[in-house]
Amino acid sequence: MSALDLKVPPVALVGIIAAGMWVTSEIFSDLSFAVPGATWWSSGIAAAGFWIAILGVLRFRAAGTTVDPRVPDQSASLVVSGIYRYSRNPMYLGFLLVLCAWGLFLGNALALAGLPMFVLYMNRFQIDPEERFMQEKFGDQYTRYRAGVRRWI
Repeated sequence: MSALDLKVPPVALVGIIAAGMWVTSEIFSDLSFAVPGATWWSSGIAAAGFWIAILGVLRFRAAGTTVDPRVPDQSASLVVSGIYRYSRNPMYLGFLLVLCAWGLFLGNALALAGLPMFVLYMNRFQIDPEERFMQEKFGDQYTRYRAGVRRWI
């Protein structure tokens, strides 16, 4: 287990990445671009991201399991219904869409580098450790779920 595994709350990471994207867009403003209707597009993408994340939270709450990803040992059940039929990580997918919307709104090519940074960090330090725990706790049930549902989309 790495020192960063399950340490940074994903919502905090979204804030850190979003702030970094903004600072990058300010420093490297010469890499900015204009997208017609960027405000509308980014609003729609952000709304979709919030909705997807909220659906994930609501499904966890309905199942009586924790939504705090830093404590996977408190997972009471394996949630495989609702939005979890399409993504094993809809909350993280929602956060990524919000960051995509933010990058589009900022309109800066270098700021968009925050997106793969978010995905790489989440895969390595959040999702991989969560999946190891879920495999241990739920065994074959989790193996079947993983085989049928993609990590992000």
